[in-house]
Amino acid sequence: MADCCGPKVKRDNRVLVRSAYGRIAKEGGSCCGGKSCQGGSGSNAVAGQIGYSKEDLKNLPKGANLGLGCGNPGAIAELKPGETVLDLGSGAGIDAFLAARKVGPKGKVIGVDMTPDMLEKARANVAAFRKRSGLKNVEFRLGEIEHLPVADASVDTIISNCVINLSSDKPSVWCEVARVLKPGGRMAVSDLALTAPLPACLKNSVAALTACIAGAVTVAETEKMVRAAGLTGLAMESRPYPVEAVADISDPLYRKLVASLPKGRTFGDYIVSLSIKATKPRGPGGKPKNGGARHRLVHTGTR
Repeated sequence: MADCCGPKVKRDNRVLVRSAYGRIAKEGGSCCGGKSCQGGSGSNAVAGQIGYSKEDLKNLPKGANLGLGCGNPGAIAELKPGETVLDLGSGAGIDAFLAARKVGPKGKVIGVDMTPDMLEKARANVAAFRKRSGLKNVEFRLGEIEHLPVADASVDTIISNCVINLSSDKPSVWCEVARVLKPGGRMAVSDLALTAPLPACLKNSVAALTACIAGAVTVAETEKMVRAAGLTGLAMESRPYPVEAVADISDPLYRKLVASLPKGRTFGDYIVSLSIKATKPRGPGGKPKNGGARHRLVHTGTR
């Protein structure tokens, strides 16, 4: 039976997520079902709100930016020339293409996405990227982030943008991160995290799930999973997330989500954008020092 926000989330939500993002890849629209993000000026406005510069955006292939992220992981990843980078949930390719420019001709970027329509869109952009940049260092693979199609200890850096929250098996995602990173490799992820429990209607809503809200977990839960995977040097920083800038506020589905909130509350009372950085230990004698997790709320005036 449907609740006030539409159909309920099932335990394994991969089919739901694949369907929703496949529709966005083919038809445009935002993660909340509206038409604000279609690879044009609307998407660029959203990207600017979450941390991308005009310089980042002007050299992207057309359609690579769908305005679906919650941060800019490439900006915090400190990518170096010659590195191998893995982008989890690469979508239409925005972060993969930006990373490819940073690692240069001797580097490599692998984007992994489980949605065939997104993968098709990203692969269609490769030729335009090569023509603009002269680089042939990016590829896209079909796969799930819980079961990465990537060899053990083969990646220098992992990036991801507002994708891990969509997984119904987050511990496996973090274990896969640890598996494919080289010793001493690092990850820099942008995602959403909860600061308070969601109302039941939102927690069980497919619409809220595909809007990257219902699947989010707390900062403390994220820390626990990262540590359990064996990653160290954990640092987390949280910022207000401008939901209204990303969603289409005129869309009926978005209005239903807002209406499900307690009176006087906004999404900003429940979720933040979280940047997560950690490192895979080098092993005995070379294990990075773990100074403990650090997380703080930085007020940016975007709420």
